[in-house]
Amino acid sequence: MSRFQNVFGPKKPVIAMVHFGALPGTPLYDAAGGVEAIIDGAARDLAALQAAGVDAVMFGNENDRPYEMKVDAASTATMAYAIGRLRDRISVPFGVNVLWDPMASLALAAATGAAFLREIFSGTYASDMGLWAPDAGAAQRYQRRLGNTDCALLYNVSAEFAGSLDPRSLPDRARSAVFSSIPDAVLVSGTITGEAAEMADLEAVKRVLPKTPVLANTGVKHATIADVLRVADGCIVGSALKYDGDTWAAVDPDRAKDFMDRARAARGY
Repeated sequence: MSRFQNVFGPKKPVIAMVHFGALPGTPLYDAAGGVEAIIDGAARDLAALQAAGVDAVMFGNENDRPYEMKVDAASTATMAYAIGRLRDRISVPFGVNVLWDPMASLALAAATGAAFLREIFSGTYASDMGLWAPDAGAAQRYQRRLGNTDCALLYNVSAEFAGSLDPRSLPDRARSAVFSSIPDAVLVSGTITGEAAEMADLEAVKRVLPKTPVLANTGVKHATIADVLRVADGCIVGSALKYDGDTWAAVDPDRAKDFMDRARAARGY
C-alpha cells in the first residue's frame, strides 16, 4: 500500500486548509494579538472544518506574504508550537506546508508528526519570488535523515505565482517528476491561490498518470467539486470554505458543511 493510501485509504479525500495568521517576523504579523491570536484563529477554523466532515486538514502559512523560498526559523518554530497546542483537538489526518521551503516543511512534519506535506519539490520556475529551483533529491534525502519516511509527499507540479521555464508540457513534466522523484501524489494548480486549475490540465495529467493520485490543488468551488472529483483523486480546498470565499477570512461553518455535502454526494460516500 502506498503512503498516500496509508493516510487517506481508498477515498478521494477533501483536504481543507487551516491558514495560520501571519507569523512573527513577517510583514503582516499582528504584534498586538501575538501568537495566541494565531492559535485562537486556527483553533476556530479547525473546529469548523472537522465539524463539516473534511477528510484531512493541512496547516499552512498562507498569510506570510511576501513569500520566501528559505523561510525564517521563527516561522517554522511558531507553526510547530501552534500545531502542538492544537494537537489534542485534531481528529483527522493532518499535513503541513511552509511556503515555499521544502526543507522547512519536512522539518515541521517531522516535529509535529504530520501524515503528509505539500510543496514544490521539482522543476524550475520564474516566479514572484525570483528564480525558483527546488531540489527533490536533497529534500528526500533530508526526509530519510529525519526518519520521517511515513510522511506522504504531495508534489505541486504547476507552481502558483510562477511560470515553468521547462518547455515540456505539463503532463510531460508531471510524468517525468513521478519517474524521477517518486512523489506520493501530484497536485495541479491554478495561477494563484484560490484560482482553479484548468480542467483540461487536470484531465491531461491524470491521463498520463493513471496509477498515481492526482489532486486539484487550488480553486475548487462548490459548483465545481462534482466535476473535479470525476477526474481527480481528491482536492485541497481553502478559499471556498471561507466567509464570502475570501482567502483571508475565517472558515464559514455553513459553507464548509455545504461543500462537504456536495463532495460526499459526488463521491457516493
